[in-house]
Amino acid sequence: MRPNLLILGGTTEATALAQVVAAQGIAATMSFAGRVERPKPQPVPVRIGGFGGAEGLAAWLTAQRISHVVDATHPFAAQMSRNAVAACAAAGVPLLALTRPAWAPGPGDRWQRVPNIAGAVAALAGPPRRVMLAVGRMHLDAFAVQPQHFYLLRLVDPPDGAIPLPDHHAIISRGPFTEADDRALMQDHRIDLVVSKNAGGTGARAKIDAARALGLKVVMIDRPALPERREVSTPAEVLDWLAHSGADLGV
Repeated sequence: MRPNLLILGGTTEATALAQVVAAQGIAATMSFAGRVERPKPQPVPVRIGGFGGAEGLAAWLTAQRISHVVDATHPFAAQMSRNAVAACAAAGVPLLALTRPAWAPGPGDRWQRVPNIAGAVAALAGPPRRVMLAVGRMHLDAFAVQPQHFYLLRLVDPPDGAIPLPDHHAIISRGPFTEADDRALMQDHRIDLVVSKNAGGTGARAKIDAARALGLKVVMIDRPALPERREVSTPAEVLDWLAHSGADLGV
């Protein structure tokens, strides 16, 4: 059976997988939630928008005769990942997660780990500081209760409305970034604290390495808990999973 793959995307890993399956001639659809206004071009057909929860996704999988699902969403896209687990179980479709390994603190790192966005907001209580806030535009409102700080923001897309932080500087840019550039950016803006999600991987790590080099504290937001699922970290492992599931890869 030739596979018909749904890739739940939004990451560099998803794009890398799309390139691999397209080169293999495997039918695939890339799905984006629509939160990024300018998604990267893909070598496979693209679907943008939600499915209507787990029930809607299960119905879509059946209607489109999807044979396999790969969840390659961002590690913090927890609701989509939970919906994927439930929908694939309901529709009887095999599911695999393609996810980047989480970062772990090493020598020289000064991390304060917090469980969620609320924990990061609480960690900013106190006197004014100069904060690099690397949490994405969806969470900026949460930090409005700590208006005493200067916030350096780096966003993929411009925010939909006014930024609710009275003292900030926003940079609209898409990574990956280098450690040297991020170190210079932090020095230029006299940053003394970094707030980051534990996204993992290499594409967003530069700011963590730069903070270590400068001796800066990092408030690190832990990944959300997800239902049990099989996980791999490379597109090659996805192909191996497909092959061992009985799919005909034509190679």
